[in-house]
Amino acid sequence: MRKVKATSRVSATSILRLAVPALGALIAEPLFLLADSAIVGHLGVNELAALGLASTVLQTTVGLMVFLAYSTTPAVAGLIGAGRRAEAFAVGRDSIAVAGVLGVVLSILGWAAAPAVAALMGAEGSVLTFAVDYLRYSMPGLAAMLVVLAATGTMRGLQDTATTLRVAAIGFAANIVLNVLLVYGAGLSVAGSALGTSIVQLGMAAAYLIILRRLAYGCCPHWKPELRGMRASLRVGSWLMLRTLSLRLAILLTVFIAAAQGTVSLAAHQLVITVFLFFAFALDALAIAAQCLIGKELGAGRPELAHALTRTMMVWGMGFGVLTGALLALAAPFVGGLFTADEAVREALAAGLWVLALSQPLSGLVFVLDGVLIGAGDSKYLAVSGMLNLAAYLPLAAAVLDAELAGAIGVAWLWAAFGLGYMAARAATLLWRIRNDRWMLLGAERATAERPDVERRRTAD
Repeated sequence: MRKVKATSRVSATSILRLAVPALGALIAEPLFLLADSAIVGHLGVNELAALGLASTVLQTTVGLMVFLAYSTTPAVAGLIGAGRRAEAFAVGRDSIAVAGVLGVVLSILGWAAAPAVAALMGAEGSVLTFAVDYLRYSMPGLAAMLVVLAATGTMRGLQDTATTLRVAAIGFAANIVLNVLLVYGAGLSVAGSALGTSIVQLGMAAAYLIILRRLAYGCCPHWKPELRGMRASLRVGSWLMLRTLSLRLAILLTVFIAAAQGTVSLAAHQLVITVFLFFAFALDALAIAAQCLIGKELGAGRPELAHALTRTMMVWGMGFGVLTGALLALAAPFVGGLFTADEAVREALAAGLWVLALSQPLSGLVFVLDGVLIGAGDSKYLAVSGMLNLAAYLPLAAAVLDAELAGAIGVAWLWAAFGLGYMAARAATLLWRIRNDRWMLLGAERATAERPDVERRRTAD
């Protein structure tokens, strides 16, 4: 009994040590956009509208590239757990190289396509001009942002989320100062905001490269990227990109249905999903901790501890969901007054939040199990099951759309379809995967089979 309790205490300490700084770093990311919005907002409505449009394009692009972090974390963590430190740094090095190449290609394409993309998003007149400026001056920073993603994944795999928090916090502070100087001091308007953020992102990427090179000094002398390692990173990443795409399509579908229900439903839905995404930051932090710890334990050949961690993460995720669900249920009738004076929107928001409250324990379970399987390197299963979950959600979404609902009842049924139906489908496929220990055995095999060529060459040197 004492042994079980000790293991639980160690697990809790390990989870918090990784999750708390990870949460801080995750929160810092949207604060970049919040700071830009506050600075640009004082320039005028057209400038702010352009920022909103352009930032949506950038966030979507970077969101699809999040595999650069999620594929790197478990690979590095598994090799660290197996005591193969040199290979762990080599994986991070090659992932960063992939990020750099993708970033340069996307930046060039983004610069050329900026006018067409902004126009496709509905921008016209001065809004179109400002949006193109923001997109183009953001392109140098796009490549850096992808490098930061890969480097962040490497640091997480090394069981270090504190460094990512420090880099993000310093970057956020520098972003505010530089953007004020460029937007108002230099008079560069929207372009100055984008340029300032690009400079900060380049600085963050450089900082990570210096930190990782110093950490790797002595154990990984070969810092030149290898094509084989880059291909391996892309292979795993392509499955995780497909997983992310399925999630984003599900969210976009809910927006489409809310828009079809009318202005009141769309306004209320926007507020509900904002609350959903806010709580998702905390759940993402738990999922990141799961990625780090599960990858390390499987790499170390300790599936029994990985199994115990999985149970602990499930309890934590659902417990967080129960807590936030209770808070949401209590706050639902009053939250609307903080955002709008429109009574219809407030009623629709309350209805949506009550359904969201019911779905929170389910969401908590889904988020942490997603992190567990990412940590085990089970990316192909996550991609395939993600598309199956999307297919399961389509008839639910279609039923809500065909019912031609509106207002509070429309938002309630929409969130019942997404928050309960879609999340239940995700939970079912995740629970099915962990019904036995096969996923852990596969994860351990992947960790110990990675990149034997690197170890052989290091030994020869």
